[in-house]
Amino acid sequence: MSQRNLIIITKIILFYSIFFVGLKLFVILSGGWPIPNLVLALPFLILAVVSGIMVKKENYSWFFVAVGAAVIILMRIYETQWTHWIQQQVGN
Repeated sequence: MSQRNLIIITKIILFYSIFFVGLKLFVILSGGWPIPNLVLALPFLILAVVSGIMVKKENYSWFFVAVGAAVIILMRIYETQWTHWIQQQVGN
């Protein structure tokens, strides 16, 4: 795949991560469970920071794209289950 595709996918990961963190903050402010939503937002906060640095320095990596895509896919599949499991663990 080309360098152009790498740049585009990295930016998609950046924008999706920012959106997801914002969505989780909105859920918390709307009365959702704070602990599970903060925990599930953490990987996306890390992805947003790292991809933001990569875009700023124009230093891209296919490894990062693969990890970012895996995190996004796994989160979409298991988000509800993980949210309930974390909430059960904190006992609220």
